[in-house]
Amino acid sequence: MGEEGTEGMVHLLCLAASSGVPLFCRSSRGGAPARQQLPFSVIGSLNGVHMFGQNLEVQLSSARTEDTTVVLLVGLEELTNIRNIERLKKELRASYRLIDSFLGNSELIGDLTQCVDCVVPPEGSLLQEALSGFAEAVGTAFVSLVVSGRVVAATESWWRLGMPEAVLLLWLVGSLPPQAARDYPVYLPHGSPMVPHRLLTLTLLPGLELCLLCGPRPPLSQLDAQLLERWWQPLLDPLRACLPLGPRALPGGFPLHADILGLLLLHLELKRCLFTVELSGDKEPSPGQRRRLLRSFYTLVTATYFPPEPGQPEKVEEAVHRAQVPRACYLVSGPEEPGIGWRLVALQLGPRRLLLLLSAQSPTHGLRGLATHTLHALTPLL
Repeated sequence: MGEEGTEGMVHLLCLAASSGVPLFCRSSRGGAPARQQLPFSVIGSLNGVHMFGQNLEVQLSSARTEDTTVVLLVGLEELTNIRNIERLKKELRASYRLIDSFLGNSELIGDLTQCVDCVVPPEGSLLQEALSGFAEAVGTAFVSLVVSGRVVAATESWWRLGMPEAVLLLWLVGSLPPQAARDYPVYLPHGSPMVPHRLLTLTLLPGLELCLLCGPRPPLSQLDAQLLERWWQPLLDPLRACLPLGPRALPGGFPLHADILGLLLLHLELKRCLFTVELSGDKEPSPGQRRRLLRSFYTLVTATYFPPEPGQPEKVEEAVHRAQVPRACYLVSGPEEPGIGWRLVALQLGPRRLLLLLSAQSPTHGLRGLATHTLHALTPLL
């Protein structure tokens, strides 16, 4: 839906479930927020189609033209009993930055995988020990150390947060303007949808933040500079070493094959992942294109080839054919000839799933061996 000239436009339209009243509309072009909004006439038409389909037990989820996509979100059950629609619209504005970040071209992948984006710090044990001590000192069990939206270290309670809370909290922090400290009310969709918690953030270095999830205590004033210096000043060098990990995820010098342009490693039981396209220097394709290739490949292999994730119930027919499900697959973006087309390979062993983007020079007959060797090398990290 939309006017001509809106090439690459995506509109996210949220409707109240009971009335169909539009609550908000956010737009994006080429991965960046756009000011151009859906005309009211188009919103009204979509609302009419939504209401008509609802009477026939059909849900309209999206509408497409050649150059534009409109995605419709129906309000959650908690939002259906709306007493003041204008007040609700104002309250929803606090979520606009978070929503826009999902419409944009993020360097993260947790929105797609529903696994927490992580990095591997060079001195992880030291940081983990300090984090646990700091959490005990401030009186909350939910603490994480985050660099550029990725978890460096976290307490056991933080890791036990369910989905989508664990992913949403990181995206929320990444969507907010930089600040030395924040005290932000958050509702947890599953853990606490009715009563807000407090999300406290404290900047240790630019791009490196402590995140605390807590109740009424501690007050933000209690987390003063003296307390931070006591716990984190002795670890200034290990903290600085975390800063380059944002885009790369892996510590510098970690041995990887020269043909690897990008990788995605998921631990499906722990719901954590390592994702990077900052490998092999300035070779083609660009980092943005590498991310798009890996995201598309993940969607393909997850929907088509691999079995259900650990812990998910299987249908009887799925269990019968489980032995026939492949554990590896690859894709070539062109003729299967050396030097032509990029290679994408996926491998699953136990709870781990690895996806690699490889240069055109990588021979197809060696893809599974390279992926297996890489997965074994990465296994101790995740």
